[in-house]
Amino acid sequence: MRFLAFIGAVALIAAFAAGIYFFGGFYNVAATAEDPAIVDWALARVRAVSIDRHATDRPPMSLDDAATVQAGARAYAERGCVNCHGAPGVNWAKWSEGIAPYPPNLKELVDAREPRQLFWVVKNGIRMTAMPGFAKIEAPDDELWRIVAFLKKLPTVSESDYKDWTAPASPPQ
Repeated sequence: MRFLAFIGAVALIAAFAAGIYFFGGFYNVAATAEDPAIVDWALARVRAVSIDRHATDRPPMSLDDAATVQAGARAYAERGCVNCHGAPGVNWAKWSEGIAPYPPNLKELVDAREPRQLFWVVKNGIRMTAMPGFAKIEAPDDELWRIVAFLKKLPTVSESDYKDWTAPASPPQ
């Protein structure tokens, strides 16, 4: 019983100290400040398990269809995703270097994520990052799924293909 009382007292002291640290203004919220390793770890872990728990939608179309992938590339460019994440042959905007946490290189990320997880992130965004939720601007789900189709192919998309897929359509002559 004394052991449980000791654990309870330690937990109360830790909670009190954390409250003073965070609510006393000691935690630096500046985007230019590095987060402590424990904060980075905790945020990454919470993000991963939250996305996995909430990402339940399944693609309503084949994500391997070439036309779907190409339409996804156009939507990716038009929605401004390239500003933070770049694209084949296109660097991200300089201002995105000031975002914390830094926007991930999607070429390195997409193979480790399921389409349902990518769709959920694109649709809902991620709090405390600059990743917007496109549901808030009423982007249609089928467009978001096309972006996911493009993202799944992103590691193999060449610069010339991306340029061709995102070029403005020529007006009819």
